[in-house]
Amino acid sequence: MDSTQVLALGQQGLMLLLMVSAPVLLVVLVVGLVVSIFQAATQINEATLSFVPKVVAAVAVMAVAGPWMVTTLVDYIRQTLQSIPGAVG
Repeated sequence: MDSTQVLALGQQGLMLLLMVSAPVLLVVLVVGLVVSIFQAATQINEATLSFVPKVVAAVAVMAVAGPWMVTTLVDYIRQTLQSIPGAVG
């Protein structure tokens, strides 16, 4: 196994990480932005008002996209583990 193969595996892993985490991060970002605009407009500054909607949104996204995320990660891990004999020998 040479350095190009190692770099390719690392790049593939980082891209997979970005792809799997993007739905949760984007939804939490949008919910945080909406809550922040609401707090600025109404001048209500409570920590729970910004925390609870983000957690609810993250749980909802995990419920919807969770099976896809797990399947994608398991496929990547399976592919990586199966490529070990070819990389060693």
